[in-house]
Amino acid sequence: MPAVDVDTMTLPRLSSPGLGDTERPVRRITTGPKGFEGEGFPVTRAFAGVSKAELDPFIHMDQMGEVEYAPGEPKGTPWHPHRGFETVTYMIDGTFLHQDSHGGGGVIENGATQWMTAGSGILHIETPPESLVMSGGLFHGIQLWVNLPAAQKFTPPRYQNLEGKQSTFVASSDGGSLVRIIAGDIGGNTGPGSTHTPVTLAHATIAPGAALSLPWRADYNALVYVLSGNATVGAERRPIHTGQLAVFGAGDRISISAETSQDSHRPAVEILILGGQPIGEPVAQYGPFVMNTREELQQAIDDYQAGRLGVIPDGALMPHTYN
Repeated sequence: MPAVDVDTMTLPRLSSPGLGDTERPVRRITTGPKGFEGEGFPVTRAFAGVSKAELDPFIHMDQMGEVEYAPGEPKGTPWHPHRGFETVTYMIDGTFLHQDSHGGGGVIENGATQWMTAGSGILHIETPPESLVMSGGLFHGIQLWVNLPAAQKFTPPRYQNLEGKQSTFVASSDGGSLVRIIAGDIGGNTGPGSTHTPVTLAHATIAPGAALSLPWRADYNALVYVLSGNATVGAERRPIHTGQLAVFGAGDRISISAETSQDSHRPAVEILILGGQPIGEPVAQYGPFVMNTREELQQAIDDYQAGRLGVIPDGALMPHTYN
């Protein structure tokens, strides 16, 4: 699980907890069920069992893989529509190709992030390259949906390609944890992602036995998802492991500690830390559309069927097949 590593001894350090800091308590820990997405790639439904109010402004998150594909097994998605939110694809290991009807596109691999604002409507495809389909290989990533408020549901589509080395790198106060900030701000350190909805997204690696304490905006919600490893969260030191999500209560600091003993094939704990400013509006969702009312959902379906969300370009990227 590389996702770009650097020497923590050379990085800026996050501050230690202060006397005025309030540790966020753990409200609940949930376990994501397994499923399949797109043309059949395996996912863990990270947000299953968590209320929309606790997730706000996030809608959906899948951990894609981690899986070692045999030749012919890599799969992606066909061309499909979106409206009303932003899609975030973070590739930890492996490669995905992206193309959309608004001119965005590129290669997402090894720590890179695709941040696509669907807004008023867009068509796109994400698929492994032909070389990966033919050879097989490691595939692991995150797909996250960030909601847009009603006033920005019809904002023009936008595409951002954020390479792994563009992330902002910081270390814990003791140097035992590496934090890659993709978007938002942690302790005055700002990631490169430009977002319509105020959010923070980061990937942290915590060495066995080390602890990570993060300053966190009091007006944001706070979620920690374990990509791999065994850890504890909060001042209560609640146990948490691979495929589980911690939902935190109010406060201005988050703490995560890695257990001293980890699986032999995993030298450290890998977590995703995310939160944002709740939008506080009604959410109406149907498949790839996230709006505020059922009427808006029906309009999105009608617009898609009428070709008003975009057109697949000539010579477009298509899913690769294995013969």
